[in-house]
Amino acid sequence: MNLAVALGNSIRREGSKTAVFWGDELYSYDHFGRQAAWLATQLKARWGLQEGDRVGVWLKNRPEFISVLLAILEAGGVAVPINNFLKPEEVKHILADAGIQILLTEQAMDASVQSLMRDMPGLQTFHVEELPHSSSLPVSFIGEAKRLSSDLAVIIYTSGTTGKPKGAMLSHGNLLHNVESCRQVLEAVQLDRFAVLLPMFHSFMLCVGILLPLSVGGSIVIVRSLHPPKNILHEIKCHGATILPAIPQLFRALSTAFEGQELPLRLCLSGAAPLPAEILREFTAKLGIPLIEGYGLSEASPVVSLNPIRGPWRTGSIGIPIPDVEVSVQDDSGQILPDGTAGEICVRGGNVMLGYWNQPKETAKAIRDGWLLTGDIGYRDTDGYLFITDRKKDMLLVNGINVYPREIEEVLYQMGAIKEGAVIGRPDPRKGEQPVAFAVLNPGAQATEREIIDFLRTKLADYKVPRHIHFLNALPRNATGKVLKTELRGMHP
Repeated sequence: MNLAVALGNSIRREGSKTAVFWGDELYSYDHFGRQAAWLATQLKARWGLQEGDRVGVWLKNRPEFISVLLAILEAGGVAVPINNFLKPEEVKHILADAGIQILLTEQAMDASVQSLMRDMPGLQTFHVEELPHSSSLPVSFIGEAKRLSSDLAVIIYTSGTTGKPKGAMLSHGNLLHNVESCRQVLEAVQLDRFAVLLPMFHSFMLCVGILLPLSVGGSIVIVRSLHPPKNILHEIKCHGATILPAIPQLFRALSTAFEGQELPLRLCLSGAAPLPAEILREFTAKLGIPLIEGYGLSEASPVVSLNPIRGPWRTGSIGIPIPDVEVSVQDDSGQILPDGTAGEICVRGGNVMLGYWNQPKETAKAIRDGWLLTGDIGYRDTDGYLFITDRKKDMLLVNGINVYPREIEEVLYQMGAIKEGAVIGRPDPRKGEQPVAFAVLNPGAQATEREIIDFLRTKLADYKVPRHIHFLNALPRNATGKVLKTELRGMHP
């Protein structure tokens, strides 16, 4: 079994059913089958694509992303979705690293693409605007690819918080495994419609926003514009979206924009970044829709755990492992630690990547005895629920005591004047490290550094309280909402 066969089966089964809602436009399963079959033929005949060749996908969110993805898989290639927020110099690294000769893109990216082609004269490009409309194409289906479950299907380049981004290699089997686990745990069915707000190049959307709904014969609502947030709520209501995977900031924005309208959503999933307890409380109080925190990483295809959709839910927990995925908490020697003891979260299962593209040393660091080392510090309680306290590299040592920035950030969010907060460590000659906080105030709100520090002192041990608060207009984030702490460290010597 491979992804082309699995998705081809859905296309044959669903036919004229709407697969994608895009504003006022509707696209059927047949539409994507015909476009993908046509483009797969072009990839092989026109550009000489061989099995296993990597193909870059540099697109914003749009229906053609799906046609392109299916076409690459049908042609036996390896899809490399590229962050559309990157600058040409950053994209050039990915193209060179993955050995990409074909880039599928769109006219809106032309200035950047021209810059790439000046430096990479052998690069072949295709604009998705040139895809023929399905009505002009013969009935044709994908699902003929001969790729094996163990063959490489997608390379996801990690955000590169330390050095250059690395390419996580996901096989057909990795992604099919994660899709099936997510289908079970979300109880996803044909009637479900998944709202896609996050970038489609991201592993979270690739699995939960695209592959999962298509594999069960559901539908995808691609929201055309996220601003203002009321527009998101309108499209969700208009197109009957039932499942909303998003990130914490979007859930906060939606709760602010909510005006009491009835929504068709049965479930909201928060991923890609920690969900502050205050945002969870505010959202569920206003909308009355279950907002469930989960956890994953690109190297795990990406979903690892989720709070049970029917409960019980644990505030601050990333839930329990999804079906057929194992999670353990280990020390640096690989010893599995008992419940309640903090260590590194480790993952094992059919969803764990093949390794990093062309980086055997980095792969060896990331996978130990079959366990994927996530770099996240956390613990499991006696009921099996997992809690993440922080990133391993973000953890501070203050006078030899572990201090987790996320704990301080959770308290910052409890202060009414603060919209967003982030904490990093600063070297300290006496104590080893000291926490330093960055705060973004709510519009019209006022708070001084002293007021914030005094508030934190009422909630935290003295050694955890930052000695300095720096005010920003916004926290630096990547495309999926993760705070770029490397940039914060650069702001504060």
